[in-house]
Amino acid sequence: MGALKYSRQRESIKEFLAGRRDHPTADVIYMNIRRSYPNISLGTVYRNLSLLESLGEVQRISCGDGAERFDPNTERHYHFVCRQCGCVQDIPMLPLEELEAMASESFEGSIESHTAMFYGVCSRCRG
Repeated sequence: MGALKYSRQRESIKEFLAGRRDHPTADVIYMNIRRSYPNISLGTVYRNLSLLESLGEVQRISCGDGAERFDPNTERHYHFVCRQCGCVQDIPMLPLEELEAMASESFEGSIESHTAMFYGVCSRCRG
């Protein structure tokens, strides 16, 4: 594949995501990017997010509610999803590498990585 053409819109998506901890949906990203690029389409935002994911620059998170979220932190880490407000938060713990070894003992295929989602009620909703 040749060099990727520079895109101001794609860069603005990366800048919007940089440092965010709230794991926004494509719709939230689109609404914010439209402030700078009023003619941008939701499809363009989705295409750029898919491209950024394939380049390893963002991580796509499926929480089971149908809305995919995007995380600029591509290091392996775990997430918490609040069943009341729907927020997605990082859990500050080291990934359990031994989990893959344990799974490999019970599985004939090749395990390369894993993800984990924790569900419950966040501290804000628990109030």
